[in-house]
Amino acid sequence: MTFREWQQLSPEHAAAEVYARLEKNLPPAQRRAVIAWLCPQDELARRFAAAPRAAPLGGVPFFAKDLFDFAGTPTFAGSTFLPEVRPVHSDGAFARALHPTGAVFAGKTHLHEFAYGITGENPHYGDCEHPRFPGRTTGGSSSGSAAAVAAGIVPLALGTDTGGSVRVPAAWCGLFGFRLTPRDALIADAVALAPTFDTAGWFTATAADLLTATATILGPFQSAPGRPLRGASLELPGLDSEVAAAFRLAAPRLAPPAAAEVATALRQGFAPALEAYHTIVAREAWEFHRGWADRYRERYDPVVWQRLNRVHALTPAQLASAQSALAGVRATWAAFFRDFDFLVLPATPTPAPTKAECTLELRSRVLALTAPASLGGLPVLTVPLSSGLTTGLQIVIRESRSPVVPWALGQTESPGRAGISHP
Repeated sequence: MTFREWQQLSPEHAAAEVYARLEKNLPPAQRRAVIAWLCPQDELARRFAAAPRAAPLGGVPFFAKDLFDFAGTPTFAGSTFLPEVRPVHSDGAFARALHPTGAVFAGKTHLHEFAYGITGENPHYGDCEHPRFPGRTTGGSSSGSAAAVAAGIVPLALGTDTGGSVRVPAAWCGLFGFRLTPRDALIADAVALAPTFDTAGWFTATAADLLTATATILGPFQSAPGRPLRGASLELPGLDSEVAAAFRLAAPRLAPPAAAEVATALRQGFAPALEAYHTIVAREAWEFHRGWADRYRERYDPVVWQRLNRVHALTPAQLASAQSALAGVRATWAAFFRDFDFLVLPATPTPAPTKAECTLELRSRVLALTAPASLGGLPVLTVPLSSGLTTGLQIVIRESRSPVVPWALGQTESPGRAGISHP
């Protein structure tokens, strides 16, 4: 159901529909893996009744990734203990920003613990699986939010994206996704992973709904320049053959392949991004957790603990190198945007993987595609490819309200869903 279809329901019917869809579309184990907190049905109906229907998102239900604070609900961030060290007493910035839009807060979604992963695995609540392909992951860390939209429970869900946590699950679940920029107001008071890269974002099932949500939350898009928008596409290494074929078919519909000299400059400029990303995230994540990490060590996901603990092996030379690489990647992007309005990149190297395929090697392959935009601190629109098992395109832009967004969504309402074959 689209935003408009939800808005046509009565408050009681809308609340009942959320519950019915959750019951019908997710098996019990997946309900536990996806939903961190669900508004009681009577209260949800009251929220629908109170929503200003004349507002752009009036009567549109949404879930929020459990990194964002909403008054009256705890924020666990995929852990079992966070409220013990970080109690929540009031709405956070994103919750406050959504009040005047009329959107109806229906609940919170689970995630890869503390947002420190891209596979949607969580030993405390269960791994989030692709709603249409059980046994395959949604991707993470915004796993529950992506699953809720892909399963049709709600048409809008909030996520975050540090190293791809909107882009990857959007691509693997066949959704449209949008990530903003680090340190903006909507992410400033959410549970942090790495503030240099953390961004807010959201998912929808259709291009039209993503356009509505983005324009409502951010305000009007900038006017188009007095010339055609200029873009380029760039295939990066490490793609499965079927993903590469889908990218080569779909990307030129938005922008031609980058000229040889532009492609070379981008690939060389992006080369240090992956290692720098790991180093900076490890340092900043530890800063957030250091006040309680040792005391709660046994309650962390062992994989997440290992990533947090990596900070102790970092040398001053590695930290300095990462900062130098960060500056270099940003200079590469600045040079690109002097001549272009957007860059089209692959979003994932594979379709949604099975649990056995969620390896460190796959993690590196994914982050090699997503880290350049993360280091650039840039907004990214993600659009899906294929109507079965999916990957997606990253459309990297200079500013969140760029005219590229409505233009690209108009081009990709039915992206052809360039064919990745089904296994």
